Amino acid sequence: MESKGHLVVLGYGDVGKSIVSELSGGLFRFVVVDSDEKVFENVEFEHLVGNGADEDVLIEAGVKTSSVVFVALNDDTNVIFATLISRGLNPEATIVARANSVKSIDKIYKAGANYVGSLSIVAGQMLAKMSANCIGKVCRIDEDIMLYEGIEIEKYHIEKGSFFDRKSIENLDLEKKIGCTIISIDRGGIVTTAINKQTVLRTGDIIAVVGSSKQISEFKEKYLD
Repeated sequence: MESKGHLVVLGYGDVGKSIVSELSGGLFRFVVVDSDEKVFENVEFEHLVGNGADEDVLIEAGVKTSSVVFVALNDDTNVIFATLISRGLNPEATIVARANSVKSIDKIYKAGANYVGSLSIVAGQMLAKMSANCIGKVCRIDEDIMLYEGIEIEKYHIEKGSFFDRKSIENLDLEKKIGCTIISIDRGGIVTTAINKQTVLRTGDIIAVVGSSKQISEFKEKYLD
């Protein structure tokens, strides 16, 4: 089931179904994991029956090579374990987790999540917004994308002579400097989420940078003004 840059959705309850609904029909390949075989009756998308907090199941789902992991499990203990294991399997993945209790948010962050939502709001908006305007294999990123819990996505066009031109993700190190993460690159009208530390940005690329409102403000102040 492994395919570089695909998405993994852990849990097919209300939140998981909302994420899948947003992602279905887009260009992003995704795999859904749930322990209840019955929830997958009459579905056409890729899925795997198993515990989303089990390492072997996560490996089979391709977490090691995924670009984004959505953790939408109903029990916060499982959310923490799934996040911890996913981070161990894939240090470069973006992990978006749902917290069923506000008290669990800090623990989930410590387990390795990039972003945690305390409400049952669709984490899939993060990438679904990008695929909403897809026609064939061409995707366009919306200009102003606002996400839940104060999370935003800023679109940045790399022009010739830009600080970002010919820089690798590792060289830029936005996560360490500001806390932001580049989650997609629009190159020639094709959006890819298969990004790693060695990915080199080029003139003409349009990158999607995700972070908190404060982080995005700092990003704009440093690179856009």
